[in-house]
Amino acid sequence: MNRLALVVIGSAVLAGIGDPMPAARAASAMAVDSASEMAPAEATIDLATRAGAGLVKGQWRYSDTRIIEVDFPGPGHDGQPTGAPGRTYDYTPKAGAADFDDSQWDVIDPTTLTQRRATGRICFNWYRIAITIPERIGDYDTTGADVEFETALDDYAEIWVDGELPRAPGQEGGSVIAGWNATNRLVIGRGVRPGQRIQLAVFGINGPISNPPTNFIWVRHARLNFRRGAEPQPTAVTPQEVNVEVLRKDVDAMQTIVGANPKIFKLAEGFAFTEGPVWVPALDSLLFSDPNRNTIYRYTPRDVNRGTNVDSIADGSGMAPTPVTVLADRYEGKRLNSPNDLVYRSDGALFFTDPPFGLPKVFADPRKELSVSGSTC
Repeated sequence: MNRLALVVIGSAVLAGIGDPMPAARAASAMAVDSASEMAPAEATIDLATRAGAGLVKGQWRYSDTRIIEVDFPGPGHDGQPTGAPGRTYDYTPKAGAADFDDSQWDVIDPTTLTQRRATGRICFNWYRIAITIPERIGDYDTTGADVEFETALDDYAEIWVDGELPRAPGQEGGSVIAGWNATNRLVIGRGVRPGQRIQLAVFGINGPISNPPTNFIWVRHARLNFRRGAEPQPTAVTPQEVNVEVLRKDVDAMQTIVGANPKIFKLAEGFAFTEGPVWVPALDSLLFSDPNRNTIYRYTPRDVNRGTNVDSIADGSGMAPTPVTVLADRYEGKRLNSPNDLVYRSDGALFFTDPPFGLPKVFADPRKELSVSGSTC
C-alpha cells in the first residue's frame, strides 16, 4: 500500500510516497523554463572563458565515470524492487550532490571545455563548477535578477543544481536531456543576491546509447544569462521528483515504514522558510507557515485549469487567540528560549520544542538563560 506524506522543508513543499507516484496532476507552473519562455538576456557571463569563470569565482573540475556491476532485486508482485536477488549495472562517482567532494578531480581550464573527453563509445562524465553571483557584470547590477544556466553537450546532458535534478512528467530539456546535441536551459536562481553561491554539476552522456558512437563527450558552450523577472512569489509547480536516498540500517524495519522504493515530489516553491505543516481533512489542504514572511499558506491539490494551488490565508499576527493565557514561560526559574512546534499527545500532554532561534543572536544571545535547547512537556 502506498504511504503518502506532505512535508515542508526549507523553501519548498514536498510530498513523499512509499511507492512511485502515479501520473501526477499538472499544477499551475513548472520549475523548469523552456527556451521559448525566456526573455532576451540583459547580461551574460561566458563560463567557457577565463574572464567569465573568474567573475563568478568558479573553477571547472572534471571526472570520467566507471560502469560497475551491483546487486539489485528484481521486480516483485507489487512492481517494486522486492523480488528475487539479481545483478545490474550502475556507475560511479555519483557527483550530483551539492556537497560532493571533487577536490581530487582534475581542474580544467575553461577554454578547454571543447576538448574531447571520456572514454568513447558508451561513456559518461562529470563537469562541476560552483559559481558565486557577482555584484555587477559591467554596469549591470545583478541584485534581484533571475539567472539561467545555458549549455549544450555533445551529445546529451543532465544538469544538477545545488544537489537537485528537477524533473517532471513530460519534461523536455531544462535539467534533463533536451535532445540530440540540443541546448539545455534552466533557471538556477530567482531574485538572486550578490555573493550567493550555486553549485552546478553537468552529467555528460555519449550517444546514441543504442548505437554507441565512435566519438567522445565535450561542451559546446556554457553561459549564465541574467534578466529581470517578476517578484518571486510562492507558487505550485508540476509535481516533480527530487532526490532521496534511504540508508537502511535495519532493512526489514525501514521497509515497513517507507516501502521498497520511496519517492519525494516537490509540489510548490518560492518560500523564504517553511515549517509547521498540518493536514486539515475538512479543507482537503495542507496548512504551513513561512515565519520569515509572517505568513500562513494553504496548499490544495488541484488540476491546472482550476488555478493556483498555493494561497496566503493569514499573517502570523492574526492566528493568536485573544486573550492570551500564559501556560509556561520559565523552567526552573529561567526564561524559556523561544517555544515552538507544539503538539498534543493522546493523553492531553502538550509537547513543544524550545530552540533559541527567536533570539537575535541565537545560541550566543546574552538574553539566553537556559543552558539547554530541547523538547519540553
